[in-house]
Amino acid sequence: MELKTATAALAALAHEGRLATFRLLVQAGPGGVAAGEIARRLGVLPNSLSANLNLLSHAGLISSRREGRSIIYTADYDGMTALLGFLVQDCCGASSEICAPLYETLVRSACCPPDATPMRETA
Repeated sequence: MELKTATAALAALAHEGRLATFRLLVQAGPGGVAAGEIARRLGVLPNSLSANLNLLSHAGLISSRREGRSIIYTADYDGMTALLGFLVQDCCGASSEICAPLYETLVRSACCPPDATPMRETA
């Protein structure tokens, strides 16, 4: 990920309403949530939500699809992964104690339980 792309993504998340929207979509999973349901759950006006969704979409953090009369929004997990990777790619500086707490947080994450993917064997 380039610095400009990361900056745009972080700027999009640097707003209480957009961050709440993004977190709701991350928690919803790949099925996503209809725009009206997002507005209802977060208690926001549709026009404010529309602006927030537009910014998150342009930042590469969410995507949308039409289902009948509804627009369903989903978190862009590839975009989220790229942003998180960018933020931590050089964090350790050869000091594993710096990144150990971050790794433990990821392992405990509700969305990524350690038994969800098989461990790779190392030589």
